[in-house]
Amino acid sequence: MAEAAAFQGTGPSPARRWLRRTLTVAVGAPLLAGLLHNPAPAQAAADTSVSRTVDVAIDTLTPSAPVEGDTVTVTGTLTNRGKRTITDATVNLRVGPRMDSRSEIDQVARRKGFRSDSDPQPLDAPEIDIASLPVGVPRDFRISVPVSELDLDDEGGVYQLGVSLTGQTSDARWDRVLGIERTFLPYQPEPTAKRTQLTYLWPLISSAHISADTASDDQQSPVFQDDELAEELRPGGRLDEMVSLGKDLPVTWVIDPDLLASVDAMANGYRVKDGTGHAAGTEANRKLAERWLGQLEAAVQGRKVVALPFADPDLASLAHRGKAVPGSLKHLQSATALAGSTVETILHVQPATDFAWPVDGAVDPSIMAVATSAGARKVIARSDSIKDDDLSYTPTAARPIGGGTTAVVSDAELSTAFQGDMVRAETSTLAVQEFLAQTLAITLEQPQDRRSVVVAPQRQPSVSQAQAMAAAVRGLGAKRWTEPLDLVAAAAAKPDPDATTTVPRTGQYPKKLRATELPVDAFRDMKTTGDELDDFKVILSEPSRVVPPVGNAINREMSTSWRGRTAEAAIYRVDVQDVLQRLTKSVVLVDKSDLTLSGRSATIPVTVQNKLLQDVEGLVLRLTSSNGTRLKVDGDTSAELPITVRAGHSQSVKFPASANANGQVSMTAQLYTADGTPYGTSMTFSVKVSEMTPTVMLVIAGGVLLLVLAGVRMYSQRKRLAARAAEAEAEADAQAEAETEAEDGAPEHAAADTAEAPAAKDTTEGDTTDGAGHPSDPDADTGSESGDPSGPGEKVDR
Repeated sequence: MAEAAAFQGTGPSPARRWLRRTLTVAVGAPLLAGLLHNPAPAQAAADTSVSRTVDVAIDTLTPSAPVEGDTVTVTGTLTNRGKRTITDATVNLRVGPRMDSRSEIDQVARRKGFRSDSDPQPLDAPEIDIASLPVGVPRDFRISVPVSELDLDDEGGVYQLGVSLTGQTSDARWDRVLGIERTFLPYQPEPTAKRTQLTYLWPLISSAHISADTASDDQQSPVFQDDELAEELRPGGRLDEMVSLGKDLPVTWVIDPDLLASVDAMANGYRVKDGTGHAAGTEANRKLAERWLGQLEAAVQGRKVVALPFADPDLASLAHRGKAVPGSLKHLQSATALAGSTVETILHVQPATDFAWPVDGAVDPSIMAVATSAGARKVIARSDSIKDDDLSYTPTAARPIGGGTTAVVSDAELSTAFQGDMVRAETSTLAVQEFLAQTLAITLEQPQDRRSVVVAPQRQPSVSQAQAMAAAVRGLGAKRWTEPLDLVAAAAAKPDPDATTTVPRTGQYPKKLRATELPVDAFRDMKTTGDELDDFKVILSEPSRVVPPVGNAINREMSTSWRGRTAEAAIYRVDVQDVLQRLTKSVVLVDKSDLTLSGRSATIPVTVQNKLLQDVEGLVLRLTSSNGTRLKVDGDTSAELPITVRAGHSQSVKFPASANANGQVSMTAQLYTADGTPYGTSMTFSVKVSEMTPTVMLVIAGGVLLLVLAGVRMYSQRKRLAARAAEAEAEADAQAEAETEAEDGAPEHAAADTAEAPAAKDTTEGDTTDGAGHPSDPDADTGSESGDPSGPGEKVDR
């Protein structure tokens, strides 16, 4: 029960503390006497090694920046990393004297283990008693103490705050500091006369997700490389957390327009690569994108937004490697031109577009030149690149460096405060407390002057890093020594006349960063793809279906997100080239087999096929003869004809050709754009010329005439035979009728037959009238069969 009470903040009785300290002195006196001759550094080293036996973790410190009347509460865990159980231990708070500089804060932050020569004495109260701390078993602690008992200076300042564990082990039966953890306590009970203006950048940047390909539907649904963006947009995902946290913070939003375009494309229907094809994105992911855009649009209303060039191009890679490839700067210019309209269209805010942000704020003259070539007049640098070694204080961020360009120098320590793993509560808490301490120290360096400080964190903070960043910005919410300022205003702030304006030389660019730059081959690939796109777009009736998706993909090839991902960057570039080549190869010359030309003149057809979903125009088809003496095309060695091919169709072009001699001639067909640039690959085929002489033509004509005469003779004979057969049949019928009449011998019979004939005709006419109008009825006879010879062209029945 006593131990439990101690963990709740109840300290031991004064008598017990006096007895423990007396025993400590009695037991330790002989040892101390034996060590008095040892130098102090040796004692400090011994303290340091022993004091790391217990891992003391500070998980929370509230409030992070206390004022008079507050109670400071520290919670955490104790873990015995040694080999023996620790007994008769106490947990204490140690509050050090006020620190006067940022460098002193840095020294304390780097210190590991207890140092008796520099660490302050523990507070008498409160204490936590721990009877036993077994090996490897974590144990929670919680200590609370009023600010009034911390003996802090009324004027405020930064103080070291430590939590230590003092105890014994079975092999050392005296009290020693076996573990300690330090943090910082910024204390400013009243607002300072001149508060530091602090600008915190809140970056919304992701890696490239959209490919150069699009679906064949009317909306041209974009095709994503993967579905990883949806994971970042889910509740609790990285981008979702950035918006959820940032909407309530006084920060400047720094946005890559490509991210907005990608999420907007997802919200309006998209497809995802699936093996050799692509499948439709899910409705759930579409709604995620729609929700995220809505939240972001609400968060940025009335706030300053800075738009980076589209796809956040790597300025250092472009300056150091890309300038060796002609035309590379053109891609940066197009990315800059696209930035403002993209943000304004999607978020309905007018962004600032004249900022450039090199990787890690590292600059040199070539980077500055590239950044300003695309219209940037403000470059976000960092103080470990543009250094102020001769100043004892932190100067204002804005630095005019000539040519109308301003370097906005962010503070390196504050900007890197939340890099690394912030998942552990201890790591995050220590980072937040150090950040707050550094900002207060900056203000107290020159309390009579108001300065402007910029914080430019890592481009893609993780969820835990973003949470730590937000906690630090919230810690400054009381505005006791800082006040928020947007980036545009910070860039326009009055510069410090003593601050350096010298851009470091190219040779001073960090080698570690140079090693991760895009290679020269990457920019060569971009040039090749860009040139092919320029040649292709001039033949399209709807270039807007091809140029934006492929052009944006080329911009994405320059993204800073490829740093450290060399293989993925190369795969993406190859994919963009493959997509464009597949499109360009959809307009091709159809292969021809070899031809034989008989005679002096003929036409040679060449077919162009268009597999695109739009018409192609502005093409010229040229057919060239390898031997103009033997075979001419339209009276010359070559001929050209304009051609337009409808979407999904083929078009044949016929060239007149004339032969002068027999033999084989090689013909080459090639498509050209209107400016004379060859388009696609050429096609070659052979024409065999077999010329016909007048004698040969006469012989052939004679043979044809003989065949015609033979046919006429055969036709006449057949007609005569048919006529004779008809006459013989008529004579036979007449003779049979005469014989019949002779046998009957009665004249009235003939008269009766004659009288009945009209009656039979009337019946027939009546029947015909009743059945009129039926298409299936047979035609009535129109007369008796003629015995005359058939006229020309008539069919002869046999």
